[in-house]
Amino acid sequence: MGRLAHRVALVCWFEPGSSRQFDSGDHNGHSIAVTMLSVRVDQSDPTMLHDQVASEIRRAIAAGEAAPGDRLPPAKDFAAVLGVNSNTVLRAFHQLRDEGLLEFRRGKGITVAGAPERGLVLARARELVSFARSQGVRPDELARLIEQIASKPSIDVTGQ
Repeated sequence: MGRLAHRVALVCWFEPGSSRQFDSGDHNGHSIAVTMLSVRVDQSDPTMLHDQVASEIRRAIAAGEAAPGDRLPPAKDFAAVLGVNSNTVLRAFHQLRDEGLLEFRRGKGITVAGAPERGLVLARARELVSFARSQGVRPDELARLIEQIASKPSIDVTGQ
């Protein structure tokens, strides 16, 4: 199989009076906004499918195709459009949630939580925690060091 490109509709509900309303609304006065994401999945690419899906959603958020608060379609619908298993999409969603880009809310679905920059900060923080552990630094010690550095950027924590 070659590279397949699909457009996935993101359906977003907004309260009446929202600055992001469209003309079509439901009987409760809510409006529906549809954002189209161009999501590409390449079955012949050695990159795992869930990584491809996560990467494409990450790209769409960075490009402004999906903004904080926008609601993603259910994983099974997303998967059906892409022609992949719903567990593949769920795995991508969980990865993006762990990066701080998506938020899961019971009864509200999955929404875009933040910008990619937040995900990058989270990834770096995880790297720092992992490195600190490998050097024998406990999480509470690391937190103290970070607080010291943040409050006094010129402080020398190495003791030199």
